[in-house]
Amino acid sequence: MVFLLLLAGAGYWIGSGFVDYALLRSDQEDPTAIPEAAVEIVERGLDSPDKPYAENEQWTIMSQDGIKLVATHFSPEKPSKRWVILVHGYGRNQSFVWDYAAEYIRQGYHVLTPDLRAAGLSEGKYLTMGVKESDDITLWAKEIARKDENAQIVLHGISMGAATVMMTTAKHPQNVVAAVEDCGYTSAYDMFTVQLDKLFGLPEFPVMNCVDIVSRAKTGAAISNAAPLRSVVHTEVPMLFIHGDADKLVPFDMMEKLYAASAAPVKEKFIVAGAGHADAKNTDPQEYFQRVFAFLENHMTS
Repeated sequence: MVFLLLLAGAGYWIGSGFVDYALLRSDQEDPTAIPEAAVEIVERGLDSPDKPYAENEQWTIMSQDGIKLVATHFSPEKPSKRWVILVHGYGRNQSFVWDYAAEYIRQGYHVLTPDLRAAGLSEGKYLTMGVKESDDITLWAKEIARKDENAQIVLHGISMGAATVMMTTAKHPQNVVAAVEDCGYTSAYDMFTVQLDKLFGLPEFPVMNCVDIVSRAKTGAAISNAAPLRSVVHTEVPMLFIHGDADKLVPFDMMEKLYAASAAPVKEKFIVAGAGHADAKNTDPQEYFQRVFAFLENHMTS
């Protein structure tokens, strides 16, 4: 009995350490703070893009679990029913999708750029790798529809944002007509397993098993539940899958698995040669946006 208690204690200690390392906002008072693991994984020294030069306002809503969520709404020059929710990635905040926002605004879209929970100006202690974030994006879509009942909403996410978008589509959010996922993972469990080996040389078992149990206790969502591969089979809107074939963080074959599993009524792949993780747009921006807007144009009614 003592041995089992010691074993359980060791498992909790290992799982808790990794959960706090990977998912905990490192400074609750600093809106720029990111999890410690993000410092190792995301590109260092990368400045966020300039804020788009467009009429804008801050929006706030409350999440289902009582967290204040913050976003920026950018308006195009002319009236439009076209909207996009741009979802940033792991260790980032909304400002890191403002270059995408600028192009959507030029194309006549209203743009909403949320700070995901535990990022930027939004409240929250832990990330959940898309589980609760997808609930939050569903609420943002509902808020857009409340303000504009004729809105045609696109979801466009990068990395963890792409995983969030895929999981959101399975919830059939209000007024969403299409989605773009750029370098999303099949599951956070699988992605962290790869990084666990790369960064620390540690095996999946028993470390990730401990992480899965503790993540549910600490964040309210198990890492294994952040599984877009299980969500895309319930997708009912057209989806564009984008991935760089030189992605070392989220392996390229994850996109192939997601595409194959997707039940989207219309789906396309856009593979960017030589692009690393979340770098497809920067590698070939002209082709990137041509492909994105050509895809979306086919699914807009006005």
